[in-house]
This record gives sequence, structure tokens and C-alpha cells, in this order.
Amino acid sequence: MADFLTDITTLRERARREMEKGPVTEAYGADLERVLQVLNEALATEIVCTLRYKRHYYTASGLYSEPVAAEFLEHAAQEQEHADKVAQRIVQLGGRPDFNPETLTQRAHADYDASDDLVDMIKEDLVAERVAIASYTEIAKWLGDGDPTTRRVFEDLLAQEEEHADDLRGLLERIPQDRKAD
Repeated sequence: MADFLTDITTLRERARREMEKGPVTEAYGADLERVLQVLNEALATEIVCTLRYKRHYYTASGLYSEPVAAEFLEHAAQEQEHADKVAQRIVQLGGRPDFNPETLTQRAHADYDASDDLVDMIKEDLVAERVAIASYTEIAKWLGDGDPTTRRVFEDLLAQEEEHADDLRGLLERIPQDRKAD
């Protein structure tokens, strides 16, 4: 059996001495302040995406709108779940989730969109998903082994963002692009 890098007595003493740090131990290998900043940017991104999908859900209209609106609503709920997971991780790391509405769009990686055309809504949502995919891929790689728990949070989000992008691409393929404005 491999030896521990630190003897168990030392680990126990440190654990007692630094209890207020919660899950962040000396083994934590990432820049905690930067990780919290990145998590708050992701939180803003997820909130903006939730709001964009909700807006699209309520304003979708036209011949093809029913199944598309249902997809928007499902994605809105999932983006809210993402925001909750990110906020929870921020708190676990001893940070404060930033829900300030005045700065959400500035901190978010994805844009808010108020399109009225159904195809434009889908395209803007697909662009936002692609932005999240690119951002979360970079973040997961950047975290590496420095913070494997936060990396897994981003990997989980990434998997669902990829599903969303695939769903949206499928919706675009089913709606005739040369249709008249609905």
C-alpha cells in the first residue's frame, strides 16, 4: 500500500485547526479567489440563459412554436438547476454567490436576447449554448486537478449544454428556413 504524503496525525491536526475553511484544505490546488470569480461568472451566465429561455418560451408564436416553446421551457428549468449547482459550489468554497441584477449581463458569458422571430430565438439560444460549451470546456481544463470537484460541476454542466445545443440544432433542421414570417 502506498504511503500517504502527509502522516495521518498531521492531517487530523490540520483538519481540527482549520475547520472554518470547510472543504478547502491544504491539498486544494487551485487559485480559490479566481475559482470563485469564474464560478460567479458561470452563475451569471446560467441566470441570463434561464431568463432568455423564459422570455423565448412566453413569446414564441407561429406555426412551429408549440414544440419549440416546450423545449425552451425545459431548457429554462435545466439552466436554473445549473445556476443552483453553481451557487451551491460557491458557498461550499466559502464564497458568496453574486445574484446582483445590475451586473448579471456584464458578468455572463452568454448574451440575453429578446428576438421575436422563432427561428432567431432558436439561433440565439444555440449561439449561447455554444458559448457556454466553449467556456465550460476551457474552465474544466483550467481547473484540471487543482479543484476536481468544481471541474466535475463544470463537466456536468457541459454535458447538458451540449445536449441543449443538439436539441436546438434539431429544431432548426425541422423548421423550414424559407418560411414566411409567422
